[in-house]
Amino acid sequence: MNGSSGDTYRVVAGTARAELREKGSRFIAEVFPVETEKEAAAAIEAVRRREHAATHHCTAYRLGPEGELFRASDDGEPSGTAGLPILRQIEARGLTNTLVVVTRYFGGTKLGRGGLIRAYGEAAAQALDLAPVAERIVTVPFRLRFAYDDTAPVMRLIERMGARIRETRYDAETELLVEVPRSKAIAFAEAFVEALAGRGQCEALEPLPRTT
Repeated sequence: MNGSSGDTYRVVAGTARAELREKGSRFIAEVFPVETEKEAAAAIEAVRRREHAATHHCTAYRLGPEGELFRASDDGEPSGTAGLPILRQIEARGLTNTLVVVTRYFGGTKLGRGGLIRAYGEAAAQALDLAPVAERIVTVPFRLRFAYDDTAPVMRLIERMGARIRETRYDAETELLVEVPRSKAIAFAEAFVEALAGRGQCEALEPLPRTT
């Protein structure tokens, strides 16, 4: 399942924790919002240090507006019985920029492949269901330069397109750094040229989406 839909994508907005017991084993699932692989690694290491007596720390995460970067680790459990079931729970909710760590304290009874898959998946599901979720907008950044006299039409355009001003600099010209919803990026660039009759500059700082 994709982590985004149109101009928006879903992320966890805070941490959450759930605990599951299965035949004596404790499964502690923790959810973390993360933006990068480095942040994910740091969060995993922090759990490892805190729960240093645990048998396994199995993990999965998805990153990027499309959930295009993902990893899963079984951390010594049989292949495919831990990391993948956790990842599937993240995917099933359409979440990205999300890390789940499930820590297991072995209780002395083996669960078998099916039992492990169910336990890790259920622990992850319970924690994810407790995590707050937020929507983010996928944007394209633009740098705008224009004369002071053209301020009014530029501001009207920004408001009409649902863009957001991130930085403002005033010099001989006005320079704005704005974020435009991805689906409106091409129309924004064309409307800027039209509104200012070719005056000023409108520079996309990332590649514009392809037209179909």
